[in-house]
This record gives sequence, structure tokens and C-alpha cells, in this order.
Amino acid sequence: MLDQTQLNRITFAMPILQRADVSLINDLKQHAQFAKIPAGHDVFVDGDRVDGIALLLSGVVRVYKIGETGREITLYRFGLGQSCILSANAIMSQKSFPAIATVEEDAEAVMIPADVFRGWVNKYELWREFVFDLLSERLSTVMTVVDEVVFKRMDRRVASLLLNQAKGQNPMRVTHQEIAAELGSSREVISRILEDFSREELIESGRGTIEVLDFEGLESRSVM
Repeated sequence: MLDQTQLNRITFAMPILQRADVSLINDLKQHAQFAKIPAGHDVFVDGDRVDGIALLLSGVVRVYKIGETGREITLYRFGLGQSCILSANAIMSQKSFPAIATVEEDAEAVMIPADVFRGWVNKYELWREFVFDLLSERLSTVMTVVDEVVFKRMDRRVASLLLNQAKGQNPMRVTHQEIAAELGSSREVISRILEDFSREELIESGRGTIEVLDFEGLESRSVM
């Protein structure tokens, strides 16, 4: 059961709940549970039965797949006020979770039991709207990933990733293996691309760090 402070936080984080009627708010307060989930914890792994869904109040969760070769690829991340469409789909279809969801940054979440979540989809139009919006948003994200994996050269994808991360921190702390896992490639391939970028003086790569030196040059490599 949520206390008033926790209810206020989830209502602030999910503006759609500000349009909820008294019945839905009372159900949310009664059935949801507040949880703290530390970084590094696997919320679900491939094949797990999904017994609840998390609505995040803080932190970040990464959802990814590992192929038979051991390579990883990130499908999407979700954070404040967001949730996991694969969890929602597993609950609605009563199938197992098809990927891995790992907490990247310490998270606080409101957890809703699976049977309650299914019941709300049937009972509340506003909740159906939330689920469909979630589906639309994440489907678009996953289609972008598929498009990049299938049609975009790996050097362009690495350049784009470095430019995006450099907006937040430059130099950035990231390893070749982490970039490979993010993009669904091997560390060897990523290392060769980064060596090319270093020779062209687009970046400077150190132990666990990369600094973008030439933003315009790297931008041109991301679209070549």
C-alpha cells in the first residue's frame, strides 16, 4: 500500500494519473507497493515469469538481449515516470519475459501486481491509454534499433553514440566492451573503429575513457 507521499510522487512522475478518477487512485494506493532496487540488480531475466510491473520514480533500467554468440544489444532504457513494455506484454499475454532488465542507476519504483495490472486494463479506459501509449513509444524505439542494426554501418553508429554521450560528459567513462554491448557488436570490431577515429584525431581513447576532440569531424562520420 502506498502512503500519500509515495502516491504524490507517482502522480507527479506520471502526468496521465492526474486525470485519473477517484476509483483508480484508490486502487493504485491500495494495491501498489513502493520498492527500492539497487544498481546491478536484474529485475527480470530471459524466461522469467512476470509477476508485476514497475513504474519508475527514479533511476534507470536497461532492457537488452544476449544472443547465442554472447553479444548484447540494448533494446531500450526507461526512467522517471516510465515503465517496461515487455513486462506489460508478458503480463497481458501471460508469457515469460523475453529479454533481460537490469537496473543501471539505483531505482525507486511503484510495483503493481500482474493480476491487478490486467484487471485495470479491462476496468479503466485511462489505464488502457497508458498501456497503448507505452506500446507505441517503445515500439518506435525498438524499430529504430532494428533499423540501425540492419541498415546502418557500425562506424556511423559508434560515431553517433559517442556524440550523444559527449553531450552529457566529455571525456566520458566508457569501455570498448560497453560500447559493443550497447550496439550489439564485438569488442574487437569496436576497438578497430575507435583506433581509426583516434588516427583521424576525432577522439582520444584512454583506459576506460574516450574524449571527443573533433565534434564536426565525428558528426560527418556519423552520416557518411
